[in-house]
Amino acid sequence: MDVHSLLPLPPITFHILLALAEEDLHGYAIIQNVAARTGGELKIGAGTLYRSIQRMLDQGLVVETRERPAPADDDERRRYYRITEFGRHVARAEARRLAQLVKFARRSGFVEGKA
Repeated sequence: MDVHSLLPLPPITFHILLALAEEDLHGYAIIQNVAARTGGELKIGAGTLYRSIQRMLDQGLVVETRERPAPADDDERRRYYRITEFGRHVARAEARRLAQLVKFARRSGFVEGKA
């Protein structure tokens, strides 16, 4: 699959990729990460999260990992997800696309700052 064929990414997809950028997470931890990073402005429901993750699995953006934390820190019902190299390429391409949009918005006077 071509990176650019997936752009623009749905915002939820981009937020999930950002959440997984540094570590493998289970679903509820992804929900918490997104809410914390957005100051509570974006709250992903479980249904939306798992539909998005299923699509992302199908697209090769994430994988379900078999690696698990220590048993004392784990719940066997949890599924852990990891961003793939392809997912990282897609996230970088989306970040570049968004940065370009912000640059255009600055030039148009919609955002303060240098163009």
